[in-house]
Amino acid sequence: MKCGKCGFENSEQMKFCVECGVRLEILCPKCNFSNSPQFKFCGKCGHNLAQPSPPPLDISHPASYTPKHLADQILITRSALEGERKLVTVLFADVASYTSLSEKLDPEEVHQILDGCFQILMEQIHRYEGTINQFTGDGVMALFGVEACFCQAIEGLAGRR
Repeated sequence: MKCGKCGFENSEQMKFCVECGVRLEILCPKCNFSNSPQFKFCGKCGHNLAQPSPPPLDISHPASYTPKHLADQILITRSALEGERKLVTVLFADVASYTSLSEKLDPEEVHQILDGCFQILMEQIHRYEGTINQFTGDGVMALFGVEACFCQAIEGLAGRR
C-alpha cells in the first residue's frame, strides 16, 4: 500500500508506514470513513473499497458534471425558449470557516472534503433540475429556471451531442 504522506510502497499487512510512521488507511470514497488497509469493504457503509474512486470534478467543463437528461432537455427546447421570460432562482453556497479549516488540515484533505461536498451539492442541484453556473474556491452557484439554465449551459453542452 502506498503511503499518502511520503509515497513509500508498504506491504499490505502494514498498518503504519515503515518510512515515515504515518497510519496507513483507506478512506471510503462514499462516506469518507477511515478503514484499515486490509479491508475490502468499508466498515461503516459497506461500500466496495476495490472499486475505483469517481474521477475528480472537472469544474472547467459543464458537460462533465451536467447529467445527460438535463443537457438533452436544454438542447431540445432551446428554440422554444428564446425570448421567453421566466423567474429564475439563484443558489449560492460556500463552506463556513473555510480559511480556518484549510489552515488546520493538509491541502489534500481539504481538497477531498470539498470534492465530497461539491458532489453532494451537485446531485441535489441536478435532482431539482438546476444547473451549476460556477464553482468558486469553496463555493458553488447554481441556477434554477429555464432561461438561466439555457443561457449558461448551452455553450458548454452544445459539443456534447
